[in-house]
Amino acid sequence: MQARVSFMDRSLIGDVRLPTDKSISHRAVIFAAMAEGESQLVGVLDSADVRSTIDAVRALGAHVEVQVSDERGLRLKVTGWGADGPSRPGAPIDCGNSGTTARLIMGVVAGWPISVTLVGDASLSRRPMRRVADPLIAMGAHVELSFEGTMPAEIAGRALRAVEYHSPVASAQVKSAVLLAGLRADGVTTVVEPASSRDHTERMLPGFGVEVTVDEAGRSASVTGLAVLRACDVIVPADPSSAAFLVAGAVLVPGSHVRLPNVAVNPTRLAFARVLQRMGASIELRELPAMGGEPVATIVARHSVALGGVTVSAGEVPSLIDEVPVLAVVATQAAGTTRFEGVGELRVKESDRLQATHDALAALGADVRAGDDWLEVTGPTPLAGCTVASLGDHRLAMAWTIAGLVASGTTSIEGFEAVEVSYPAFAKDLAELGASVEVV
Repeated sequence: MQARVSFMDRSLIGDVRLPTDKSISHRAVIFAAMAEGESQLVGVLDSADVRSTIDAVRALGAHVEVQVSDERGLRLKVTGWGADGPSRPGAPIDCGNSGTTARLIMGVVAGWPISVTLVGDASLSRRPMRRVADPLIAMGAHVELSFEGTMPAEIAGRALRAVEYHSPVASAQVKSAVLLAGLRADGVTTVVEPASSRDHTERMLPGFGVEVTVDEAGRSASVTGLAVLRACDVIVPADPSSAAFLVAGAVLVPGSHVRLPNVAVNPTRLAFARVLQRMGASIELRELPAMGGEPVATIVARHSVALGGVTVSAGEVPSLIDEVPVLAVVATQAAGTTRFEGVGELRVKESDRLQATHDALAALGADVRAGDDWLEVTGPTPLAGCTVASLGDHRLAMAWTIAGLVASGTTSIEGFEAVEVSYPAFAKDLAELGASVEVV
C-alpha cells in the first residue's frame, strides 16, 4: 500500500478523536487477564498489536468477550485466571509485531508452572529479548532464546525469587516484565533504571489491587509478592504518541489550528511536547478528568513561525523514543541545529529507525547527520517530495506523511499499511483536517 501526500497549500483545521493509547490498552488487557473476577475495559485500541495481546491472553486461559467494536475502540469483558494461574497453551503464541505483547507475557508466565513458546513476525524476531530474559532467569525462570538473543522465546515457569534488578536500559517493557514476574516472587522485587521510562504499569496496577512503591529520585519501582490482581474497570484515554504526529503537522503548516481531546498527558509520555515548546511551538494543554489512572487533557496545537534548534539529551529520550523521527521532521524547518543524543535504542525498534530517519530525511533534501547513538538536523531547509519507505514501521510511515505536508510536490510513502499497528485512521483524519492524502 502506498500513500501520496501533496504539499499543503492550506491550513490543517479541526478537532480529531485520536485512537486510544496502545501502551495502556496492552496493560489493561493483560492485567484484567491476570485478575480474579470480571473487568470491563472501555476504549481499548483496536489495532494489530493489541489484537495480538488479546489473542495471547486467550491462549493462556482468559475469557475475552468483544462487546462493542466501533470508531472509539473495543469494549471488552475480560474474565481473568486469577489465583488459578494461566493455562498451558496448545501451540506457540504468535505475538505478531508487538514487542509489548512478547516482553510483558514473558514476565506474566515466568512464575507459573507452565511452558510457553512465543513467536513473532520477521520484524519482531529481530528485536532483542535478552534484556527481558536475563532478569527473569536471575529470578529463577527458565528462558531460552535464539543464539542471537531474539525470538522465539521458550519460557518454563518456576517458583521465583525477588530481586533488585538494575536495568542497563530505560525500558518500560523490561520494567513491566520484571514487576509482573515479581508478583509471583515471595518478597520485594525492585527495578532500577538509568533514566525514567513510561510508568503506565505503576499507575494501573493499584487499580487492580497491587501496591507499587515508586522512588522518582532513585528511578525505581517495587512490588511485593505473592500477589493476585483483582478485577478493575478501565477507560483508556487517547494516545499521546499518535497525537505527536498531528501536533507536528499543525506546528509546521501555516495557519493551522488543531484540537485533540481526551489525550493521556502522563509526564513520561509528553517529552515530545516539551521539546517542541522549547523549539518555539505553540502547544496548549487544557486539563480534563483523569481516565484509567492517567492524567488527561485536550491538546491544542497551532502553527508556529519562529522555530529554533534544540538539544535533546539522552535523559529525555526514553520518554520520547517513538517521536524522534517526527521531531526530526520538525527540526528540518527550525533555525539552527537540533541534536538528539543517546538514541541508539532506535536501532532496535520495528526497524533501524535511526538509520531510516537519516536516509529518508536526506532523500527529502534535509541537512542531516547520524552516528551510532546520535542524530543531528540543521534547518531550515526546503524539502522536496520523493518516494520514501516505511520499512514496515508505523512511526516512520506517519513521520514521512507529515514531512510530505511541507515538501514541495508529492511525497510517496511505500508500505503505508504499517499505520494499522497503532493508527488505522491516520490518513482519513489528516484528510478531514484538510490534507491531501491519497492511499492506493
